[in-house]
Amino acid sequence: MSRTGDPVSLSANPHRIVQAVSTVLKGHAEAIELAVIALLAEGHLLIEDIPGVGKTTLARALAQAVDASVSRIQFTPDLLPSDIVGVSVFRPQTGAFEFNPGPVFASVVIADEINRASPKTQSALLESMQEAQVSVDGVTYRLPSPFMVIATQNPHEMEGTYPLPEAQRDRFMIRMSLGYPGYADEVTMLDSQELSDPLDTITPVASADQVVQMIGVVRSLYAAEEVKRYIVDLARATREATGVRLGVSPRAGIQLLRAAKGAAALAGRRFVIPDDVQRMVPHVWGHRMSLGRAMSEEAVQAVLTQILQRVAVR
Repeated sequence: MSRTGDPVSLSANPHRIVQAVSTVLKGHAEAIELAVIALLAEGHLLIEDIPGVGKTTLARALAQAVDASVSRIQFTPDLLPSDIVGVSVFRPQTGAFEFNPGPVFASVVIADEINRASPKTQSALLESMQEAQVSVDGVTYRLPSPFMVIATQNPHEMEGTYPLPEAQRDRFMIRMSLGYPGYADEVTMLDSQELSDPLDTITPVASADQVVQMIGVVRSLYAAEEVKRYIVDLARATREATGVRLGVSPRAGIQLLRAAKGAAALAGRRFVIPDDVQRMVPHVWGHRMSLGRAMSEEAVQAVLTQILQRVAVR
């Protein structure tokens, strides 16, 4: 494999996916790129923000830009695990049980308002997100490839929400917020959505097979030993930082490396540089750290910023 600066060769241009989603969601270029990076890096995406800023729109637009199976699960307090993974049903005609797959059996699964369901129901996604499979009644079923969960959630302070357990948060490669659009972008949204829904105009720009090929190329991008040591140095620094109750795990380091490879591919490079790592740290590690019960997003990001400033690049 080449370690030169030649542009990375992908079977389809991921920037076409970025451009397709950008026609729907105005003023969120960074968020759209992060979503595509998660797709390229075989990761899952958690979008956290207040209602009405475009969380579900981003998820649906990314799903529609890829010609693959898509399902949407509206998480509610009465949702059951079997409503997600499926259930075995007895067929009198055959005298046997037959498995009816649930909506998790799709290449892109949109888990809308995931934190409105109970932790027990949220945990139904754990095996599928970690191992791309589902086990029901002692039988294991493989999920399609590619497989990606795009979850949205409202802030924990809102009525009727449950905080995601740490094990569930850890399954998401990237967490991000959208925030409000700029003034001009919000005016453009009013114009574009006054008479129609821009989602109706999105056509697929990449097939499922092309996405699988892109994932394979991204997985094989070169990361120097110095870059890997830099990631480990950053991870160990989170565990030793003052005020941190729980630093990032070794799995978080693996997720960061994969996300950095996705960022490198989107930049058109065949190799990872420290800038890729630094760009992805806040989004990959921010939801994996704990500063105690009174922690805030701002406090976590402040600690990560200090660590990035203090830890030298090897």
